Amino acid sequence: MRIQTFVIGYVLALALLVFAKHRTEAAPAASFRGVVDLTNSSTPLTQHKFVKQASGTHIDAPAQFARGMWTVDQIPPERLIAPLVVLDVRANVQKDPDYRVSVEDIASWEQAHGDIPLGSVVMVRTGATSGSHLPAYSEDAAKFLVDGRNVLGLGIDTTSVDGRSSTKSPVHAYALAHSVYPLENVANLERLPPTGAVIVVAPQKVKDGTSGPARLFALLH
Repeated sequence: MRIQTFVIGYVLALALLVFAKHRTEAAPAASFRGVVDLTNSSTPLTQHKFVKQASGTHIDAPAQFARGMWTVDQIPPERLIAPLVVLDVRANVQKDPDYRVSVEDIASWEQAHGDIPLGSVVMVRTGATSGSHLPAYSEDAAKFLVDGRNVLGLGIDTTSVDGRSSTKSPVHAYALAHSVYPLENVANLERLPPTGAVIVVAPQKVKDGTSGPARLFALLH
């Protein structure tokens, strides 16, 4: 009886070993050809509850819109890794330094590359330098990306997804109200393809914070 039990146990163990080996060989290996750091250097962030003074690359949390929504430390980690899309609007910004990304810009991108994947993070490359003008998202474009493409984040290479020409912040308000986080002062977008990369957003885990410094990485296939 002991011999029979031993044989059965041995056979089961061998079967599990073969199955595990097969699964390992069959599983495709994740391959990335490079990593791009999208983070601008930052000075320390002065952080008060529901008030921010931001410098460098940073993230805004939904709690900035309303109490009871996610603070920086509460944003689910699965929302911080996503497909990355880059909209290049430099040509339009050269003609209009206060340019607002339009739904037509998104439609042109999708005509060339296909629909923006659901659950992506979208970055806008403006090429703008600091000054009296600041390109940004239009409210219509932000609403389309939030409602029509279920984006997780809206990023830009300037200091604000809303720009500087308006006293209101409609893009921030709409995004945050739908638990979509803005990413601002993003660097090195010129090193990214329009599509195909994966972004990793690593914010400082600021307890009860409505914004905070963030380290951003793009993984290139």
